[in-house]
Amino acid sequence: MKAVAILPARMGSTRFPGKPLAKLLGKPMLQHVWERVSRAKGLSDVLVATCDAEIAAACKAFGAPFVMTSDRHERASDRVAEAARSVKADVYVMVQGDEPMTAPAMIEEALAPLADPSVACVNLAGRIETEAEFDDRNCIKVVMAQNGDALCFSREPIPTRRLGPWGTFPAWKQVCVIPFRADALAKFAALAPTPLEKAESVDMMRFLEHGVRVRMVETKHASHAVDTPADLARVEALMKAAHE
Repeated sequence: MKAVAILPARMGSTRFPGKPLAKLLGKPMLQHVWERVSRAKGLSDVLVATCDAEIAAACKAFGAPFVMTSDRHERASDRVAEAARSVKADVYVMVQGDEPMTAPAMIEEALAPLADPSVACVNLAGRIETEAEFDDRNCIKVVMAQNGDALCFSREPIPTRRLGPWGTFPAWKQVCVIPFRADALAKFAALAPTPLEKAESVDMMRFLEHGVRVRMVETKHASHAVDTPADLARVEALMKAAHE
């Protein structure tokens, strides 16, 4: 099974313009992600998908292969689907460029369920550790069926607090390491965007609303997404501490 990782990246983030190239310990954040993902076992290649010349120039500087895509994509998965047409593989692993502490083993965790031929798309899930994160709209929450398939993603707190006070029920977040079989990625791009996908701004809701299963897998590794400059400072402190 040939697997290729694709990192979608664009400069136009509404909450943090220029985020992929924000400096983190002296390197662009995107470079940290590319270097970490490149150490994962089971990948044939790791490339960046972008519509921005600045990101392309940065990729050239730190040695990452890249594919130029349309600037019209609303969803990262659509950008990845376009880039996938440039490189043949059995599986495409989408890794968001704003997770600079992505562990190589997270890629391996996400690929493992594809040993089951009935699984077409996998998404890592992490435990939400604090109530502040549970309330944060930048943190995409997920609830799952007993078999591990996603039931719903939301930026609002799910499941309901009626289950009890914070800490008395499990809460999960989406971690943006998402392998697609090649035909599943092509199907995603061909499907019409859906109401909840648009309302939540969550790619995977397109699959769920069209009745396509998404298998969730718990990662054993901490995930720290960067959505704001404050997140960048927090993650830089964590990375410094890890190197001390």
